[in-house]
Amino acid sequence: MSDTNNSSLTKFLEGVRQLGLALSDTQLEQFLTYREELLDWNTRMNLTAITNPEEVLLKHFLDSLTLLPLIDKPRLRLLDIGTGAGFPGLPLKIVRPQWSVTLLEATGKKVTFVNHMIDTLHLADVVAVHGRAEELAHKREYRAKFDVVTSRAVAAIPTLLEYSAAFCRVGGLIIFPKKGDLTDELTQGKQAAKLVGVRFKADTVVTVPGLPDERRLLIWEQQKLCSLQYPRSGAAIAKKPLHMVNQS
Repeated sequence: MSDTNNSSLTKFLEGVRQLGLALSDTQLEQFLTYREELLDWNTRMNLTAITNPEEVLLKHFLDSLTLLPLIDKPRLRLLDIGTGAGFPGLPLKIVRPQWSVTLLEATGKKVTFVNHMIDTLHLADVVAVHGRAEELAHKREYRAKFDVVTSRAVAAIPTLLEYSAAFCRVGGLIIFPKKGDLTDELTQGKQAAKLVGVRFKADTVVTVPGLPDERRLLIWEQQKLCSLQYPRSGAAIAKKPLHMVNQS
């Protein structure tokens, strides 16, 4: 790629090093191809509000990779709920090709793009699934099958927990990248967690150059199987968020 030595790539690679990671030439080429395709497709469909090439590297790719120090195992099954254009699941798959990754997305055109990237980058053991979390979580092939479940910029914490817990195996982790003041939302999340067998584990501040905005990773552990009554329908979740279910 033509911008191998430019400043945006330097910032990205420095951030990668700060995370304790190293990219092969093939992986770097995959990221640059991913960026090129994302920006090209975005001219025809709404995939991302971030259109600056440097910001794609930092706010999409590097931001996605901040999860790695928390879950860096040789092999695991990861589910990314509401993956959109593939974040954070696809960057994680590029860096850890041996992982089994499922990318769940409700918008068909975004699934089309993600499938295009899977083919273009020649990635194996990764699948993009078109569907809604509250429906697929009740299917046997998905329920309690994942070591790590993540979701980025999809919903408030109580709703994310209701979506995620049913997919996570006992002892697995649920990780939500967030930013900003989360005082009330986190309190509500801790209330909701009890209903779906989840325990709050850690609130990790992301301190990587190039990523401002007080980014944080909220980490939860699945302590027991999620009750079969969850997740509820989308309408029920919208009407009464999980942290309010036991309130009169």
